[in-house]
Amino acid sequence: MKAGRTKGAVGVIGLGIMGAAYARRLVAAGWRVVGFDTHPTRRKEAARAGVRIVKDAEAVGGEVPIIITSLPTPHALAATVDAIIAAGAPRRILIEAGTFSLADKMKAAEALRAAGHVALDCPVSGTGAQARVGDLVVYASGDAKVIAKLRPLFAAFSRAVYDLGEYGNGSRMKYVANLLVAIHNVASAEAMVLGMKAGLDPTVIHDLVTAGAGTSRVFELRAPMMVRNRYDEATMKISTWQKDMAVIGDYAASTGCPTPLFSATLPIYAAAMSKGHAAHDTAAVCAVLEDMAGVARKRSPGEPSGSRHRRGRRRARPT
Repeated sequence: MKAGRTKGAVGVIGLGIMGAAYARRLVAAGWRVVGFDTHPTRRKEAARAGVRIVKDAEAVGGEVPIIITSLPTPHALAATVDAIIAAGAPRRILIEAGTFSLADKMKAAEALRAAGHVALDCPVSGTGAQARVGDLVVYASGDAKVIAKLRPLFAAFSRAVYDLGEYGNGSRMKYVANLLVAIHNVASAEAMVLGMKAGLDPTVIHDLVTAGAGTSRVFELRAPMMVRNRYDEATMKISTWQKDMAVIGDYAASTGCPTPLFSATLPIYAAAMSKGHAAHDTAAVCAVLEDMAGVARKRSPGEPSGSRHRRGRRRARPT
């Protein structure tokens, strides 16, 4: 692409783990990206990556026709929608990529529609590590023509986008996917801890599970952190995950659908929060189960629990 030419302009509001990854990949793909986040460090990091930072969400809404939101709370979503409407700009397309209740998503969509804008419900499946390399799946729902038109934009930060039909179906699909993630993550930790309790080397456990029938995508993403016993480079913080868990649980309850395995993971994630892992990756549930099992791994003096560095370990080799 020639210098000075872009594929178009897009805004990203919320430059945390996921939003920052979207913004960086869009810049790299040739889009002009305008962004905002309430956190000054995130703004500086995004600016260094080529994002033009503006003073607030209203300024984003006033400048670009397409806006992606990646926000932490329903309150932040509502405030952002109000700011976009307050900009008084012509029709804007809001791609809401977060995980919120259907009620919060619908409220945002109705407010935008009343102001002449278009809302798409487009949560994504994938971790922050996957987002950095574009290994995400977009569950898009809403106006089919608009979704089709935006496929080049989605392609800049994801590997696939699926049109699920009516607005809200994207979130419904995300609840299903995240229910499995919650279960697979704890199951991965449980298997790792059983192996360590049996005297097996963590690296050997990882290598042979991934080589066999018991592996899962979640195991392959999270078990390496469990092997290293280091969770501070979070791709999904447990504190954020608790919000998603509540949304899924409430939705399942509203439909009358039993979720015994999902429900069984709730106290493990709650224990991770209470044990100081709120800012750590969700893989830190392994540390919780290790404590419960009485597994004590060696660590250097002064090295904090839950953020230990990997030491040399044996690797199993096929014979």
